[in-house]
Amino acid sequence: MTEHSPSGFTMPPTDIDPISLEILWQRLISIMDEVDQIIVRTTFSTILRESRDFACILTDPNGASLCQSVLSTANFASIYPLTAKVLLNRFPIETLKPGDVLATNDPWIGTGHLPDYILLTPVFLNNRVVACIGTVSHMSDVGGHPGEIEGYDIFSEGLRMLPFKLYEAGKENPIAFDIIGANCRVPDLLLGDLRAMAGAAKIGAERVREFLADYEMDDLDALSHTILSRSEAFMRRQIQALPDGSHEYGLDIDGYVETVHLHVKVDVRGDTVFIDYTGTSPQSRHGAINVPFNSTLATSMYPFKCALAPSMPNNEGIFRPIHVSAPPGSILNVAYPAAVKARAKTTNNLNQVLFGALWPIFGEQVQACNGAIWPFVLSGTDAKLGHFLVDMLPHGGRGALPSMDGMLPVAYPNNSTITPCEVIESMAPIRFLKKELRPDSGGPGEFRGGLGQIIAFEHVGSDPIIFNLTPDRLTTLPQGLNGGRPGQIGEVYINGERTYRFPPISLQPGDVVELCIAGGGGFGPVERRAEHRVLRDLALGYITPQSAAQEYGITGEERKLGA
Repeated sequence: MTEHSPSGFTMPPTDIDPISLEILWQRLISIMDEVDQIIVRTTFSTILRESRDFACILTDPNGASLCQSVLSTANFASIYPLTAKVLLNRFPIETLKPGDVLATNDPWIGTGHLPDYILLTPVFLNNRVVACIGTVSHMSDVGGHPGEIEGYDIFSEGLRMLPFKLYEAGKENPIAFDIIGANCRVPDLLLGDLRAMAGAAKIGAERVREFLADYEMDDLDALSHTILSRSEAFMRRQIQALPDGSHEYGLDIDGYVETVHLHVKVDVRGDTVFIDYTGTSPQSRHGAINVPFNSTLATSMYPFKCALAPSMPNNEGIFRPIHVSAPPGSILNVAYPAAVKARAKTTNNLNQVLFGALWPIFGEQVQACNGAIWPFVLSGTDAKLGHFLVDMLPHGGRGALPSMDGMLPVAYPNNSTITPCEVIESMAPIRFLKKELRPDSGGPGEFRGGLGQIIAFEHVGSDPIIFNLTPDRLTTLPQGLNGGRPGQIGEVYINGERTYRFPPISLQPGDVVELCIAGGGGFGPVERRAEHRVLRDLALGYITPQSAAQEYGITGEERKLGA
């Protein structure tokens, strides 16, 4: 790195001043944001184009993450450095060529289930790898049985690709593309999305080279060292400010067929945190809700990032002071070859068990349990639409915080977005009948939990279609914190009949599905909720008069006075 740049500031080779660091770092993030937007514009499946279930990450040549796109899925970005190091161990940097793209979807190497493909594109400058661009993306289909939750083992869940080259020197690996395409139901979607992800990373690599040229830099070594070392030092200072001690919490979650218990003990010692999940339930034989350790490790970082470093761009240095362990054979450290396809049904609750343990020391930066994410997939063949497969990722209410009510349904704990009803209706033979907030579903408290939602649709086609749903909080309550009460559990109805089992469901023409998604838990004692907040909730329809009277003691006379 030279000492002069066209922006007019000086960059010593090993000591970058804070202003220069911020300028350089934000430009790298903007490169990842461009990669992100290219993916949205060029992918084919709704899970990527509409729901944004992907991440874009920049690493140094050794796979240490430096930044990500702003809207990257949080746990993908945390897992990627782990996967990158495995890929680079299998294909050492010195053996790579410009145009190579490494890939895998192995759950124990990658993000925890087969639908997520991880790609690594090395960035070359002057015949040397100076960085790597990673993309992690949830693909619509990777073969295997048609179910989501129910599964016996990984072999039944689809095609598992150990580390391989998707592209070699800029050319598609024909064997890899043939094998992948021959083992899924929607090869055009899957292969098209893989090509789009690789193409977006190629543009990102060009932008990184432009960045280096603009600042007359030969590599990212000094910048990488500064980002990682300062981020780690910052996080250690944040942890050091917390009181030393042990914090323990247990939480029951739905599991599948039988309840699962998550248990954590968090030790804060000086500038280091140790997370231990001993006491958590063993891996399940009843469903694909088991979690490979990579996913447990990455998801465990989320509450610490939110609470202690909310404004710092994600990078590997932030997480170095945090150590995670889970007993082998537990549901959070599952042994190969267990079924793992619906592992997010378990990991989406990890932030809640950690906040349950740490809310006394995290202060304002915590929230109660949320109403979960209910991904569903519709697939089949229609006379007008042909063969189709579409995804939707609706959410429940957010848990309440120590100083504010829980948010209405938004993505949590990820950055996915909801696929618009109109898009689903244009790609699958269904008509939405209802999509509305669910009154009284938020847990009462000084601060109320966010409301869940009700989504109903009718099959309006002429042939049977397959409906796959991964619901949560059907049998266990979204818990509150500090005296806050639980939110309402979720409910699923098929033609008016409530169901708790979710194999692939064959919907006949005229069938109606209704999803009543859970609300978030409340925070703080109910008796401390301000009367004007209750009256506002009544006016907005967030709670019913019956709930106002039963939960908050607000009578008809008080409602008249409030009006």
